[in-house]
Amino acid sequence: MIRVLLFADLQEKAGIREIEISAEKLTINGIREHIMELYPQLTAIKTAMPAVNEEYAEGEQVVKAGDIVAFIPPVSGG
Repeated sequence: MIRVLLFADLQEKAGIREIEISAEKLTINGIREHIMELYPQLTAIKTAMPAVNEEYAEGEQVVKAGDIVAFIPPVSGG
């Protein structure tokens, strides 16, 4: 099982903070696609910065069961 944490706008639009994916291995991009199938309104996940086990990650990085993936959307401010 892979735990996925959503933050900020992603969490608000999905209405949940955490998603569990029953998979042994997936890439970050594969997780993005899976989440978009479940929550089509989360278009911002395409540009969100992924982190795996609290380390920033790239889209092709493989995530294994037991890992925690976080998606942090871009923030703007002034």
